[in-house]
Amino acid sequence: MTGSPLPAAVESLPAAPAYGRRSIADLLPSCASALGAEGFENPLGLPDAPRVCVVMVDGLGRSLLTQRAAHTPFLRGKLQAGQGNIPTTLDAAFPSTTAASLASFGTGLPPGQHGMVGYDVLAPHLGRVVNQLNGWDPGVDPDRWQPFPTVFERLDPAIPVATVSLPQFEGSAMTRAALRGGRFIGAETLHARTTAAAATLAASPRMLLYFYLNELDKAGHIAGCASAAWEEALEEVDACIRRLDAQLPANTLVLVTGDHGMVDVAEGRRVDFGAEPDLVEGIRFTAGEPRMVHLHLEDPTDDAALQRVLERWQERFGKQAWIMTKAQALAHGLFGTVRPEVQERIGDLLVAPHSELALYDGRRVRAAAFTMVGQHGSLTKAERLVPLIAFRASGPAQSKRRRRT
Repeated sequence: MTGSPLPAAVESLPAAPAYGRRSIADLLPSCASALGAEGFENPLGLPDAPRVCVVMVDGLGRSLLTQRAAHTPFLRGKLQAGQGNIPTTLDAAFPSTTAASLASFGTGLPPGQHGMVGYDVLAPHLGRVVNQLNGWDPGVDPDRWQPFPTVFERLDPAIPVATVSLPQFEGSAMTRAALRGGRFIGAETLHARTTAAAATLAASPRMLLYFYLNELDKAGHIAGCASAAWEEALEEVDACIRRLDAQLPANTLVLVTGDHGMVDVAEGRRVDFGAEPDLVEGIRFTAGEPRMVHLHLEDPTDDAALQRVLERWQERFGKQAWIMTKAQALAHGLFGTVRPEVQERIGDLLVAPHSELALYDGRRVRAAAFTMVGQHGSLTKAERLVPLIAFRASGPAQSKRRRRT
């Protein structure tokens, strides 16, 4: 495809995620280096530590954390205390969605390498769109779809690895693709997961532990990140991490981050583009998510058809979204370096809203999808920037002394 000059809207695209320097893909390799493992870079400058606990708070954006600082006294205090040269903000992967970001987190690679380039993605070998999070297609083998070893698998066996998460994620296709390796410990409640994390780390003098929390993301999708329910979930996250600080072995390096942020989209701004014939003319597959749509043409080699589709989408949504061709997205580095196999999974045209807008193909998605309030996937700061809060755990003895005084 020859491509066309960049439209003015695409020229205003934010910088691509800082893969290799300050992104979610750089966190676990830096942790491995901090633990003394060979063969890993430490671009985040993490200090040496005998134990590392990475707390992944699904849906915790840097902007939201700043705006709701009054609800997070513990995390606010840690940020105010400072963390030296360790960055306080990371870039999520692109798209800013769980499948892409957690795969980058787990592998240390950009999406163009690991291949998990959205929530729903075209599987070229099957000729259909498949889900990469909760409903994997039986025709997609997670170990082949994402063929690279994870950081957990690459770590020296002398450094134990454990995951503490919800029981239903053990052995799931998403876990196999993005986070395989190490021991899995399932626990339902935040209290149970905190206790399990502390006991697991205490049992080993040297360890990397991954601790996953999904409650905040769930509240955001259902009620929105401006809701009381979301604020209550955030307060629970803060309290959970406070308990971790008190229960983990002293001197454990704790790193709190997120996989993406979130924005609220009102019901009237959730648009069914599948009901507009002009917008889907010439399109064979639609994929992605409402804040980052992949459009696959009937004939990907037809530049004239691509231009026609681009012009129609520009006319309809050009003031509300970044609209770009695949070639433009790749040239901008949004997916990092892209393998040939992965290029086929990426839409010929990509639509990433920057205003309050969510775009659905109502012919393909369930009606319940239109009820989602909190959204993510695009390149806005609220969606793409996540926090990195680093501190040393106080430990049980230190916490008891503080309570006595």
